[in-house]
Amino acid sequence: MNIGEIARRAGVSRSTVSYALSGKRTVSEETKRRIQAVIDELDYRPNAAARALKEGRTRTLGLVIPPASLRLTDMQLGFVASVVDAAARADLDVLLSPSGGDHDRSFERIISGRRVDGVILMEIRLEDARVTRLRQTGLPFVTIGHTAHPDGTSWVDVDYAELIARCVHHLADLGHRDIALVNRSAELVAAGYGPAHRALTGFLSAVAQRGVTGIDLACADDAAAGESCLERLREDHPEVTAIATINEAALPGIQRGLERARLSVPRDLSIAGVAAQHWAEDFRPPLTAADVPTLEMGTHAVDLLLERIAAPDTPPRHLLLTPPISLRASTGPAPAR
Repeated sequence: MNIGEIARRAGVSRSTVSYALSGKRTVSEETKRRIQAVIDELDYRPNAAARALKEGRTRTLGLVIPPASLRLTDMQLGFVASVVDAAARADLDVLLSPSGGDHDRSFERIISGRRVDGVILMEIRLEDARVTRLRQTGLPFVTIGHTAHPDGTSWVDVDYAELIARCVHHLADLGHRDIALVNRSAELVAAGYGPAHRALTGFLSAVAQRGVTGIDLACADDAAAGESCLERLREDHPEVTAIATINEAALPGIQRGLERARLSVPRDLSIAGVAAQHWAEDFRPPLTAADVPTLEMGTHAVDLLLERIAAPDTPPRHLLLTPPISLRASTGPAPAR
């Protein structure tokens, strides 16, 4: 049953019914009663738009994701699922919007078209024009990840620098003297992708501190790239006995390359990293890793955004998470030279 039918039965215009439902304009008490009687008779339930008009809000959050042309990694999908789940628990909807390249118009529509009450932005660059644009609009927003200038924004992030450094220290404690970092793609590094740069910073700091040799290797986010990356590493740096990585999407390819080369983990090569828990547990043998708490991070992001919506003048909050390294079977003593 729609507003037009209610208007016809109540003998009023559609706009009058809309105003009565939203409270946007004054409607006489007698007319309201007549409209309400029809609604009760028809068991009509106002749609979300009508309720939003009445409350002055859309009851919808925007989640800005990477371009639709790119396959989302499992970790990115975990963030999306956790945000949607946390929003649902607050009786809110989530509008997904890609950004980047040809999708910039979609991003602009979501922030300027009054479609959402606030925005969660993920996959943050060190210098991110989307963050600058959101600050200009005054629309409440938070980020999963943070820029190089994080103080003015509420955000939640994983401490990639610290976690990769811990992986290096763990590998060095096991006697490994030549360690490689399998990072994210060269394109993401060139674009200033925050986790890739922070992982490299932590890696370089830790190898310098421990006096070991570090090899930095960019790798695209897929299994084929992981296999190719391992082959390149073995050809160019056969002395490497351990890998630290933040590229979970490359792990199946790395494993395939290891099997093809008949290398045993951890007897011939130890691997540690930062990854979603199921990627770590599906690796064979299970991967020593800091398990990224995607569910917790999505929930925190929604909570922070609701705070910004309710009280936009409060100081921004920052949550930097350092999950523990779960010691599994993929790391062991360095092989004898």
